Amino acid sequence: MTLMTVERIKLFSTRSPWWCMIITVALTVGLTAIFSAATKPDDLSDLTPSVTQFAYNFGLVVMMVMAALTVTTEYRFGTIRSTFLAVPGRTQALLAKTAVVAGLAGVVGEITAVGSWAIAKAIRPDAPLALDTGQEFRNVFGVGLIYLLAAVFAIGLALLIRHTAGAIVVMLVYLFLAESLLPAIPRIGPHIQDWMPFIVGNNFVVAGQLETDDGPPVIEGLPFGPWGSLLYFAAVCFGLLALGLISAKRRDA
Repeated sequence: MTLMTVERIKLFSTRSPWWCMIITVALTVGLTAIFSAATKPDDLSDLTPSVTQFAYNFGLVVMMVMAALTVTTEYRFGTIRSTFLAVPGRTQALLAKTAVVAGLAGVVGEITAVGSWAIAKAIRPDAPLALDTGQEFRNVFGVGLIYLLAAVFAIGLALLIRHTAGAIVVMLVYLFLAESLLPAIPRIGPHIQDWMPFIVGNNFVVAGQLETDDGPPVIEGLPFGPWGSLLYFAAVCFGLLALGLISAKRRDA
């Protein structure tokens, strides 16, 4: 608990996490508010709980950048050395950091998801935004779990790369290009894409959603159902974190 308290103090003593949280909430909730206000009265039937989460990936990227920065800035300024000198095991210190940062990301994810749904309901009270099914609850409340696990992924990647620019560039290229361009590879591309972590993780939120819905994109034929997708995504994220922890133990700080 002492390690987690230290990591919490370190996290909130800098401005970047606060800015990242503000940008995440403002971006996702703001875009949903604009979309809801722009929806014509005749199209209110299309404004569903899943549609209110169409912008969650924008906030997800910001929180992943924040998670990566919590690691790379410590390596950049050398403060990680003080941490490793004060704590007998590097793994315990890094796990405490992961718990604090991922927990914060999960909370922010829930705030953005519920906030997006709530503001859409406030702007368009006549829209069909009631949460009546398990799929609709996952559309909204499942977003926080994806944020939490994505932060774990970002920390693992940052431990492997260590440099801020390198970690962020690799992360953004992977998120915006690598997974989405795989179908361009003849024959095997679409099959490989079905196993990509963020494609599968997104399935936890959108499984059961209609393809014609304007919410987060749906990819048919994935190997797992919603909860299997979440477990697979978690396994990949924690696997990358494990590689990062091994790297941190073997390399000089």
